Amino acid sequence: MKKFLLMFLCLVLGLLTACGANNSTSTGVNEEAKELKDVSIMLDWYPNAVHSYLYIAKEKGYFEEEGLNVDIQFPANPTDPINLAAAGKITLGISYQPDVIIARANQDVKIKSVGAIVRSPLNRIIYMEDSEIQTPKDLEGKTVGFPGIPLNESLIQSMVKADGGNPEEVEMIDVGFELGSSIVSEKVDAVIGAYINHEVPVLAHEGHNTRNMNPTEYGVPNYYELVAVTSDKTWEKEQESITAFWRAATKGYEFTADHPEEALEILLNNQDEANFPLVKEVETESLEILLPLMKSENGFGSQDQDQWESTISWMKEAGLIKTEPEVEDIFVNIVE
Repeated sequence: MKKFLLMFLCLVLGLLTACGANNSTSTGVNEEAKELKDVSIMLDWYPNAVHSYLYIAKEKGYFEEEGLNVDIQFPANPTDPINLAAAGKITLGISYQPDVIIARANQDVKIKSVGAIVRSPLNRIIYMEDSEIQTPKDLEGKTVGFPGIPLNESLIQSMVKADGGNPEEVEMIDVGFELGSSIVSEKVDAVIGAYINHEVPVLAHEGHNTRNMNPTEYGVPNYYELVAVTSDKTWEKEQESITAFWRAATKGYEFTADHPEEALEILLNNQDEANFPLVKEVETESLEILLPLMKSENGFGSQDQDQWESTISWMKEAGLIKTEPEVEDIFVNIVE
């Protein structure tokens, strides 16, 4: 009887120990799930080739490996990434380096860049392949369409002047975002504000071949096209999470560079078909253009102080900003 009772007690204790172990494991899983830190990023536009690395990082679990739960959002307005980041309503926003400088210098918006995504201008002067235009000086006496953004007027002025022409002899016409159709229909002789990774491949896909001029070859500094921004306050509070985000994003970029076809398939599966349907052929060419412009010997996203200073100086000279913001306030280099 005593032997039986002893065996019974051992069995009960064994079950209790096992249950305790299971509860501990279960709790551990729950705690691990709870440990994921929420981070939000707002794109500059609907998903397209330039955002592939983000969807790769999410799909492949790179964000989760860094302890992050990342929410990718789309803007309702072009100014949303900067404004919502400044207000602390999103962790990060993707915007344009000149816009970041304007916001900080002219409106005293407390934002800073934490990473350079595209390291050279995508914005080009674009015209039809059979046009007589060869250099910016040839725009004298011509009409140039643009989307009503002052930066584009400053680009034209700098480029034409650097080429020995008179910018006042160029007629600028606000065509909104009908840039491609404006040159195809010959409403204008050329456009600026069109991108080599979007309008150019789209027009080619539609059977219209074009040529283009790079601003950096005619007196414009090699500014960053796209950067990731956050507010000063968010950076102070979330520096660790933002740095972890960038480590995962870097893995996403590296995978995209090594496996562009798979990366595009993942992007296409995450497109917003209702608002911005993607054409595989266009996005394939776009990614081929983008990847070399996203690469840096110092690591994906690295930023250079001299580059910021030269861009700020050019914008001040062009009249786009009233005062020059302090460089140490406007960017941080988080690339390890």
